Amino acid sequence: MRVTVRLFARLRDIAGTSDLARDVPAGSTAADVWRALVMEFPEMARYDSSISTAVNADYAKMTTSLADNDEIAFLPPVSGG
Repeated sequence: MRVTVRLFARLRDIAGTSDLARDVPAGSTAADVWRALVMEFPEMARYDSSISTAVNADYAKMTTSLADNDEIAFLPPVSGG
């Protein structure tokens, strides 16, 4: 199945793009997609414990199962004020 991955802030900088299309096996979770991204972009691993996730614009847990054509977003913590 195919999903769209949206990356924000520092994650976007690491990947060099804000949108990625990925083919994932049926039954994949947000965590599966995240692990694949970390393998592709090892610098993202530093965000493992602080990443926020959204599936189809709703905040979601990393255990959320994905469906064909879902959009999954990964958002690192943002500082500033």
